Amino acid sequence: MTSHRSDLKSIARRAMIERGLLPDFSAAAMAELGRIQTPATDQSSSLRDLRELLWASIDNDDSRDLDQLTVAKLQPDRSVNILVAIADVDALVTKDSALDAHARHNTTSVYTSGDLFPMLPEKLSTDLTSLGEGQDRLALVVEFVVAEDGAVASMSSAHVTRAAKGRVVFRRIVRTSKR
Repeated sequence: MTSHRSDLKSIARRAMIERGLLPDFSAAAMAELGRIQTPATDQSSSLRDLRELLWASIDNDDSRDLDQLTVAKLQPDRSVNILVAIADVDALVTKDSALDAHARHNTTSVYTSGDLFPMLPEKLSTDLTSLGEGQDRLALVVEFVVAEDGAVASMSSAHVTRAAKGRVVFRRIVRTSKR
């Protein structure tokens, strides 16, 4: 007799395959993963250091796969400078590699009640590329300025290194705003 959980996993796996998605990483992808041991580093002088900023995540309190963070700063002219950091997975995953092919094929992590089918292996998504609190990680940051009237005044992008001093999560913001 199988458990309810086992049935859900089996159904989710079958649904992935029926929809042309890859529920598992190939042996080649796992071999590539085995060769990746540390987070990416870049000592380039053109790298911006944004570690002093207090980045916010809309992820759950217990999320470890932080691939996007945001910070906004009100300027004296009442415009808002917004920065969005995206984990620089390219720094560790080579284009057209088996890991890249898996991620490109599925295009997203698939969350089901039966199982999680990640776009990237956990070692990458929750550790070596995750933009977690207090961890130096490479990221691509898009920065834009929104004028007081709502018009986008400027936009730029850059590779940066960042380590969040802290993490503001959505549930804490909601709790605070209800007081």
